[in-house]
Amino acid sequence: MSTSDRDAVMDAVRARYATAATSFAESTASDCCGPSGCCGAAVEVDEAGFGQQLYPAADRDLIPADAVAASLGCGNPLAVAELREGETVLDLGSGGGIDVLLSARRVGPSGRAYGLDMTDEMLALAAANAAKAGATNVEFLKGTIESIPLPDQTVDVVISNCVINLSVDKPAVFAEAFRVLTPGGRFGVTDVVAEDHLTQEDRQARGEYVGCIAGALTMSEYRAGLAAAGFTDIEITPTHAVAAEMHSAIVKAVKPR
Repeated sequence: MSTSDRDAVMDAVRARYATAATSFAESTASDCCGPSGCCGAAVEVDEAGFGQQLYPAADRDLIPADAVAASLGCGNPLAVAELREGETVLDLGSGGGIDVLLSARRVGPSGRAYGLDMTDEMLALAAANAAKAGATNVEFLKGTIESIPLPDQTVDVVISNCVINLSVDKPAVFAEAFRVLTPGGRFGVTDVVAEDHLTQEDRQARGEYVGCIAGALTMSEYRAGLAAAGFTDIEITPTHAVAAEMHSAIVKAVKPR
C-alpha cells in the first residue's frame, strides 16, 4: 500500500468514527433517544456480529447507557483480558469508552485504565461517559495505535476491540503494544481475522476497510506479526462469523519476562 493510499484509508477511518460519535451525541440530545429509545438503532452498527449486543447484560448494566449504545466493536475483550486489581490497562482505539470504563471497574481504585483514540469526537464522547460514570482512574489519550503516547513498560495489559484490523501499519501496532507492556504483560484483544486461504483481493471483495473487513489479517498473518514483535504464547480463537470465511476472534499473547 502506497503512502497516499495509507493516508486515504486513515482519513476514511477517522471520518467514519468521527461521524459515528457526532451522530450518537446528537441522537442522545433528544429526550426519546438512547440505547432503548426510539432512535437507539441509529447508533448501532448494522453488520452481523458487531455492536453492544456482544457484551453480557451484567456488564452493560455497570456503566452509562450512552457508553454501551456507542459500542462499535466485534467482541468483548474484557472476557479474555483477565484483569486484576491494581493493574494498568491500555485500550487501543477506545471509541466511546465502554472497554475503558469496564476495565477501570475491574482494576479498581489502585489500578488505572487508559484509552487511546485518534478521533477528537470519540475522545469527547468517552470523556463525557467517564464523567457520567464517576470514573476517577481513567485517562483518555489522543494518538494513533501505531505510535502510542506512553513510555516503555508502563502497562500490564493491552486490549482492543475490533480496531487493529483498521490500521494501515499492523507491524507498528504490534511493536508498540510490545514496547509499552511490562515484562510478563498480556495482550488480549478481539479483532476480525480471515481464514488463511483468503487472499487480500478476497478480503476486499467481502467488505470495506472502514467496515473492519478488507484490512483484516489472516490467522497465520496475525500470528506471524505478533511473533515478529516478540510475543509468545500466541492464541487465536475464532468466535463468530462477521463475513464469509471471516470471523471475530479472541487473540491472546504474552510479552516474555
